[in-house]
Amino acid sequence: MRRLLPFCVLIAAALATGCGSTDDSTPVACLEGDGVYLMALKDAPGAVTLRGGTPISSCLVESQPGGDLATVGASMVEAATKLNAEARDEPGGLASLKLGYLLGAAQRGADGTQGIHAELLRRLAAAARYSPDNQPLPATFLDAYQRGFDAGRTQG
Repeated sequence: MRRLLPFCVLIAAALATGCGSTDDSTPVACLEGDGVYLMALKDAPGAVTLRGGTPISSCLVESQPGGDLATVGASMVEAATKLNAEARDEPGGLASLKLGYLLGAAQRGADGTQGIHAELLRRLAAAARYSPDNQPLPATFLDAYQRGFDAGRTQG
């Protein structure tokens, strides 16, 4: 019994402190649909934030509840789909840059989350790189997309 007491004290202390975990709640600003992402991306390639100064990357949190992940994921994929359509109409324009920023910020947020966002990242990439006739996207599209991705990865 004496050997068990220190172990029980350690377990109780770990539970009381949350084992050093971070806040795993999804910011409310991330759950408000694709429009909030599209509106915030107007500031790309500068610092892009959702309502309340929430960076897009903070919308992907470790141990994110499934419902929140589904809501955030659907919103981001819808935003990426809309931006892709705009970017195909004007390759190399602002929509390509915004699209890249969104994906860079999502990648930044997903880093260190144990892979729970891998499927979302795959879907975002598919929406971003969609071409209706499976033709390669123009170099101007890809260049602007890469500039946006780098900015989103750095500060998103």
